[in-house]
Amino acid sequence: MITFLVCLAALVASYFTYGKYLEKVCGINPGNTVPSQTMYDGVDYLPLPRWKVFLIQLLNIAGLGPIFGALLGAAYGPVAFLWITLGGIFMGAMHDFVAGVISLKNNGLSLPEIIGKYLGNGTKRFMRIFSFLLMVLVGAVFMSQPAELIASNISLPALEVTAFGTTTWELFVVLGVILIYYILATLLPIDKIIGRFYPLFGIALLVMALSILFILLTKSAVYPIPELTSLDNCIAEPQRFPIVPMLFTTIACGALSGFHATQSPMMARCMTNEKQARSIFYGAMIAESIIALIWAAIGMAFWGGVEGLNAAIAEYGGSAAKMVDIITETTLGSAVAACVLVGVVGCAVTSGDTAFRCARLIVSDMFGISQKNLMKRVLVSLPLFVVALFIIFALPFQTIWSYFAWCNQTLAVLTLWCITVYLFRIKKPVIIGFVPALIMTYVCSSYIFVSPMMFGMENRILAYLFGGVLTVVIAVAACIRMRRY
Repeated sequence: MITFLVCLAALVASYFTYGKYLEKVCGINPGNTVPSQTMYDGVDYLPLPRWKVFLIQLLNIAGLGPIFGALLGAAYGPVAFLWITLGGIFMGAMHDFVAGVISLKNNGLSLPEIIGKYLGNGTKRFMRIFSFLLMVLVGAVFMSQPAELIASNISLPALEVTAFGTTTWELFVVLGVILIYYILATLLPIDKIIGRFYPLFGIALLVMALSILFILLTKSAVYPIPELTSLDNCIAEPQRFPIVPMLFTTIACGALSGFHATQSPMMARCMTNEKQARSIFYGAMIAESIIALIWAAIGMAFWGGVEGLNAAIAEYGGSAAKMVDIITETTLGSAVAACVLVGVVGCAVTSGDTAFRCARLIVSDMFGISQKNLMKRVLVSLPLFVVALFIIFALPFQTIWSYFAWCNQTLAVLTLWCITVYLFRIKKPVIIGFVPALIMTYVCSSYIFVSPMMFGMENRILAYLFGGVLTVVIAVAACIRMRRY
């Protein structure tokens, strides 16, 4: 319990300390004009109240990561607390804040255009394709998973339809409903669907987190939280899944996620003052880290420790959805558990819809297509949903999720190097971005050689050596880029 409480306090305190420091570093000036004033179009560039922008940003970035990812990542042991806390403060929240501020100061530009400005046109061309595909992948994943959760709780006449290896008529119907919602949320002005429904999902998300936190604090004797006494890897197969790099990709949302930086430009286009940046960008990420910390803690505590959690993961086939359902039903009862289910579904749906919306903005920025006209928005968006449906019905979920985890953190690496160059250009402490960029470059580089989904090298010394060499090459390239300025 002590480790958990210290980490929780550190996350809260960072908002008032490190977050405040980053404000000064980035030169936040409440007197500056913002994109919603200079680029207003009534669709994407649209001023919204700060509380709404905060909730939208939180739900955009939350997804299933701080719940499912944290629950499965807790299998590594209390060392997960350390990654969530330090990663959340010095990597994730910094990454989200500075990337958001850069977009805010550049007319709400989407991430590929921002990275192109600071890392060069070659990187921009790569990022356009990479981030576009990642957004469609996120949209597909976050369409299928809430559909499976809802479909498992309803019953319709039998009809077999295959999606991600699952065959149910219920799944097909729910997928259709979610798809219609996604299309509307992608095409309509941001205040029509997203601005109205997100506050409701936000309430469910907060109830979910606070309910589990209440159980942890009031029933510590029944659900004791393990303490951090070592950095040992407690996962069932430590040789196959080493902490570096696997923990860093298992728990992404909640510590550091490249996906977040793709969402920030949408909110930069809706803010009414630069002073709101800390609460919206840094604050939303810290809130997500707290949610991840809570779910990692209940994961270990509910099953009597890390060993019990690993056994549960094996028993339920790694289905975090089933485990969440069991935890909430047991600890909170059916009524609150139903609200938690709404929160889980809401987390996924509210990341999926904005992923597609973000993909539309990336394409429109890439080709300079005005988004004021509805027909132009339709023409840009339709191919996105066609590709997403192909992914859902053609590819197995576990494979998609594994590659998504690496792609997500690779996107974070590119954003961190962009932040480093940006800090260099405005003559601020480069170390703020450089150290996180270096660490995550090594994580993603070593993942290529260590992960069973990629090279899966059994000689770990050689795998880590290759990862180190690749890290040095990328770091040197970034330093050369900075020297050009």
